[in-house]
Amino acid sequence: MTPTRHEAMTGPTVAATERPGDAAELPRGSAGQRLRALLLEAGSWLACRLPDGVAYGLADLAGAVWYRVAPARAARARRNLGRVATYLAEQGRGGERIAAAAADPAALERLVRAAFREGARYYLEVARLPLVTEKLFDERLVVETPEVVEAAFATRGPMVLVGMHFGAIELPALYLARRTGVTATVPMETLADPEIQRWLVRTRGRVGLRIVGLREAKRELTAALQRGEPVGLIGDRDLTGGGIEVPFFGAPAPFPIGPALLAMENGAPLYVVAVRRAGTAYYRGGLHLVTIPSSGSRRERLTAALEATARAFEDAIAEAPEQWWTAFFEIWPADR
Repeated sequence: MTPTRHEAMTGPTVAATERPGDAAELPRGSAGQRLRALLLEAGSWLACRLPDGVAYGLADLAGAVWYRVAPARAARARRNLGRVATYLAEQGRGGERIAAAAADPAALERLVRAAFREGARYYLEVARLPLVTEKLFDERLVVETPEVVEAAFATRGPMVLVGMHFGAIELPALYLARRTGVTATVPMETLADPEIQRWLVRTRGRVGLRIVGLREAKRELTAALQRGEPVGLIGDRDLTGGGIEVPFFGAPAPFPIGPALLAMENGAPLYVVAVRRAGTAYYRGGLHLVTIPSSGSRRERLTAALEATARAFEDAIAEAPEQWWTAFFEIWPADR
């Protein structure tokens, strides 16, 4: 569950190791790459020690600069968030802020600027992963679907969690690991920079995630499910071109089949998970059980599961469209 260039479990791999989940087996990088990794580690150390207000204020400033220097990305976000706002307003959802964004270009531009700030906040939260503790979950996370969560965790067993590039992407798998004591297996694209890869794998491993590479993802995820363990995937972008188009905010969009297929093939429940920011270093979110039909052809069952996943994604995004930073990329074929 990671940002651009290692965005999804179904995306292309770009580098040269078979087991990126094992930091010790990664090749060492160049002197320049090692220096960048040291600077990243130093930045993470500093971010973990800054007061929340200062850290998030700096992230917001970075997001404002990012908005200014990335006009092409802002144009994509403007088009995509405009579609989202228009669809939600027509459905009477999203509140006054979203209705304004659907009708007023200035209000839509405020939403676009907010998306850049939220994107910068995500990168800050990656740097501050060492701060994720039981205290954060107890004091700063509001679970909005407690009944679904309790039912999901009532018995230990396999489950497939599918999320988006939305809000606090890392927190659901970390919450799961803390709640159950079982390490969640999640795929990540192998980066061209092995030193940054090493840092990400090591940091996520410390907080309860087992990282595997895309080349071996299906094998490793299947093995984890067969051991009765949870797995996590990102499912809001079809990077490989093998997805199935389903209605999404009023127009067909291709969704990767990986999460639903894993659940179907292994008899595991499929949950959509989303956690959004609700203030500085505070969060709200929950689980949604996706029902997979027991009858019909394989494609019919997959399509039904993806349609239900898309509807659950829409419900989560409606709460905070600016926190859905897939809006920075191409989503709907009709818009290309």
